[in-house]
Amino acid sequence: MVIITLNEERNIARAIDSVLKVADEIIVVDSYSEDRTKEICEHKGVRFIQRKWEGYAQTKNYANDQAENEWIFSLDADEALDEKMQMAVLKLKQEGFKGVYLVNRLTNYCGKWIKHSTWYPDWKIRIFPKSKTKWVGEYVHEELEFSEEMEEFKLEGHLHHYSYYSYKEHRKRADKYSILTAKKLHQAGRKVGPLRPVISQIGRFITMFFLKLGFLDGWEGFKIAQISAQSNKVKYKELRRLNKEDDQSRS
Repeated sequence: MVIITLNEERNIARAIDSVLKVADEIIVVDSYSEDRTKEICEHKGVRFIQRKWEGYAQTKNYANDQAENEWIFSLDADEALDEKMQMAVLKLKQEGFKGVYLVNRLTNYCGKWIKHSTWYPDWKIRIFPKSKTKWVGEYVHEELEFSEEMEEFKLEGHLHHYSYYSYKEHRKRADKYSILTAKKLHQAGRKVGPLRPVISQIGRFITMFFLKLGFLDGWEGFKIAQISAQSNKVKYKELRRLNKEDDQSRS
């Protein structure tokens, strides 16, 4: 079991406790947290390594390299296996691993489990052989790269994801990811017109709240759609700003 952390004192104990019955080793790679993350991890008896932050993909690849075992379960600090998934992992260990395995994340948003809004179902590859895979992605939304010949399997149960504890926290992190995504798009040579930020904002809200039934998630579904739409606007405004900087530097 491999986890990367930065100031995760409110989540890390829950994550570790959820894998104690299934993991042969638990490795936490921490980017010098300033809260009680280190203290909690050491109390839990996990292998705790501190290392300068180098980005999501590089940090996760380094963490995987520290594992003594071939098969990795990559867990985020704000996640936890439910009992059904714990049993599924134990069964896999008895039968033997093959290919890569996807888990279905169920997100808790400000105290409510979200069942729609494009947030569920949310399948993520989290179990894989470290010698045949690697994380890629320079800025954000890292992806696991592996051979097309490796078969994908879905694991039973849920990976509980404790995402945001407040709307303010959601907005702040969503805008941060939007800026990083804009840099990624800019590096790839992407350009957008002047109306794209607003059109994208409206389109995202309609998709999440109406087409993907976010209204069934109540007020939380509305806030998810609203904040996601606003951050989509931020992303394309930032991309346009970067494009303008390029144009000005060439003139």
